[in-house]
Order: sequence, then structure tokens, then C-alpha cells
Amino acid sequence: MNVLGEIEIHVEGRVGAQKLTPALVDIDEIRTILGEAGDLLFPTEKRSQRPIISYEISEGSVRHRFRTLMQTVIGFGAVIAQVGTEGHINFLHERTAAAVESLQRIAREKDYVVTLRANQQSLRIDRTTHYERDERIWVEAEFYLYGELTNAGGKNNPNIHLDTKEYGTLRIAVDKDYLKQGEKNLLYKKFGVRVAGRQNLKTFEMDSNSLRFIELLEQDTAYSQSYLDGLLKRAAPAWAEVADADAWLNELRGGIHA
Repeated sequence: MNVLGEIEIHVEGRVGAQKLTPALVDIDEIRTILGEAGDLLFPTEKRSQRPIISYEISEGSVRHRFRTLMQTVIGFGAVIAQVGTEGHINFLHERTAAAVESLQRIAREKDYVVTLRANQQSLRIDRTTHYERDERIWVEAEFYLYGELTNAGGKNNPNIHLDTKEYGTLRIAVDKDYLKQGEKNLLYKKFGVRVAGRQNLKTFEMDSNSLRFIELLEQDTAYSQSYLDGLLKRAAPAWAEVADADAWLNELRGGIHA
């Protein structure tokens, strides 16, 4: 039997003149906390791949308690200890960092004190803390993503959902006019999608919450040697003066991140 441990998100504050209690917490705020907990603990796993996270809400002021595998609790305790020591979240996985930023916004907007606890480690977030990513290490970039288009639409914020093997399901902002002019059903078909978004200069990580649609690409999974040979022939003149193409390309990509 797997050994379980507990992680707590403890929220203290007031609602008007009353001390915060579970009875005064709106369902939207609970939904936000629940969503952030999943990204805090398992930022890289799909829902079908991660272990079960059980949940309990209790008094004092409001304690959101999550039980999951002890090894996850230990790992998360080490993460929040490092955040407290370094005083920033730039090193965190994008989804974990976004979850901490969401809790920081709640603390600032509602004057709450939010404390994360795991494995005898704790991290306090309040209106005086600044746990947001440094914008200077994020730059605009373009990405090519491949997967199955599973949803398209949205009344106020139109988007498409692309189910990818590498990143799971990604939500990509798209112009409503593009969806209107579509001449055929695109759902449940495989595509390549060219998108714009933010990329971390240090980790080369993509910010999946910033993706904006540029172009839809028909994806042909059939391998064609003749097509590949044609592309190589067309590209050859541009590489004629490069002595070591592999070394040059590796340097351009950033060495170890090639």
C-alpha cells in the first residue's frame, strides 16, 4: 500500500467584518484553489497519469488539505523551501509558477495570508510578498505544436484545444473570425499548429498559458524520402559556406538544449 502524506494551503483573512471561515468562501475561490493544487503538485502529468489527490476543507481560518503520495509531499516541501530561500519562483516549472502567482494574486487582492505547508516546510504568501516570475527572462517566441484538435469556440475568449503527446491538452487563443470562416469540420483531426507565446530564456520552457494562434498546418504523417531529399537540395546553397553544419546548428540552439 502506498504511503500517503498531507499538503496544506492555509488561508487567513477577513470577509468584511467577519473572520474568514469555510462558510464564507465562495465556490469560485475553492475551484481556483483546487485547480492550483493539481498544478503545484503534478505540473507535468495529465490527469489520467497522476495519482489521486483527496481533499478536505476545515476551520481555522480555512484549511485546504490535500492527501497524496508521500514522495510527492516530500518533493513539494523541498520546492517551497527553495522558494523561501531564494525569494523568487523563476526556477519553477511553468505550471507550478503560474499556480503560485495565482495564490499571490488572491493574497494581494483580498488581503489574505496564504501559507503552503508540506513535510515540515512552509511558505508564506501575503500582500507584501512578490512571488511572480521575472518578465525579463521571458521572451516572445514561435512554436510548432502537433496533436488532435478536440475543441474550438468560446463566447468571450475564443480558443482551440489541441491534445498533444508532449504537453497534454493546450488551450490556444484564436480570433473568432477565423473560426467563423472555417469551411470544414476541424474537430478530432490531427494538425500542426503554429503559435506565438512566451519562452523562458534560462530553461527554454514554453509558457502554455500565453499561446496565441498563428496558422493551422495540415499534418501528413506519411514519410516521404523524395520530399525530404527535395528540401535538402533546396537548402544546400544556404549552407555552402558553413564548414561544420552540425556544430553551427548546435551553437545556434544553445548547446546542451539542442
